[in-house]
Amino acid sequence: MSLSRRALLSTAGATALLAVTAPPGLARPRVRTLGDVRRVPLQGAVNVRDLGGYGTYDGARVRHGLVYRGDHLARLTDADVAVLGGLGLARVVDFRITLEVRYDGTDRLPAGVAALSRPVTDNGLYGQLLAAIGSRDPVRQEEMLGGGRAAAFMTEVYRTFVTGADNRAGFGATLRELAAPGAGPQLFHCTSGKDRTGWASWLLLVLVGVPESLATDDYLASNTYRAAYDARVREGLRQSGYMENPDLIIPLQEVRREYLDAALAEVRSRYGGLYAYVTDGLGLDLRTLAALRNRLVG
Repeated sequence: MSLSRRALLSTAGATALLAVTAPPGLARPRVRTLGDVRRVPLQGAVNVRDLGGYGTYDGARVRHGLVYRGDHLARLTDADVAVLGGLGLARVVDFRITLEVRYDGTDRLPAGVAALSRPVTDNGLYGQLLAAIGSRDPVRQEEMLGGGRAAAFMTEVYRTFVTGADNRAGFGATLRELAAPGAGPQLFHCTSGKDRTGWASWLLLVLVGVPESLATDDYLASNTYRAAYDARVREGLRQSGYMENPDLIIPLQEVRREYLDAALAEVRSRYGGLYAYVTDGLGLDLRTLAALRNRLVG
């Protein structure tokens, strides 16, 4: 199987809460640009970033070097592993399902880093990609992915972040661990580092008092960091004959505000707001939320 095909298959509301962490009248922090995002440069992964540096409503800032987000780490070079070793990571949480790990491989990690598998469902996305791309059938690919169907499928994936009990348990456990005193630096990731990882990162930033607009900027930044790589994947699929129209997969490769909005709409529908989703859905009490902020913001 070609590297390009393998790479392709790796793509696989907050008002009430902010009222708790952001007293009225506070000035909005400076908007952080993409150039300020602390990306960890690696050869075998393109979307590994430090979540530190964002300003909060009360003028504080998320600490650097405590929480990292990323795409999968199975293709890291020896030099990449050394870079990760320099981050002092204590734990890496892998949101990928078994099929993804079987296909791409387990993470390559520095010695001493605890690896935790915590699958969050992709709602069948990975399997559908295998079927569509592997068919080499442009008619079938159009039927499966064209006419807005790929984007619609992605919105359903995001809704499962809210509706799936196991998904909620996974996100809740990850946030709870990040709140633990002395937990050490941690990294969480999925396959492309944009959807499951993007939702967890957005929640984390908002929970510690980062304005929703800045958390959304961080979420959308995956499009910038993945753009060149994803374009090469599409061109490889065209040249190898797997797809006549590889642009069909763009909605699956990208993050979009409409996807995030679908999850937030589900939050409002089922819980009435983000605060209830976090407390009732994810099982985080006020003490844990306070500990999360105290540990990550300074």
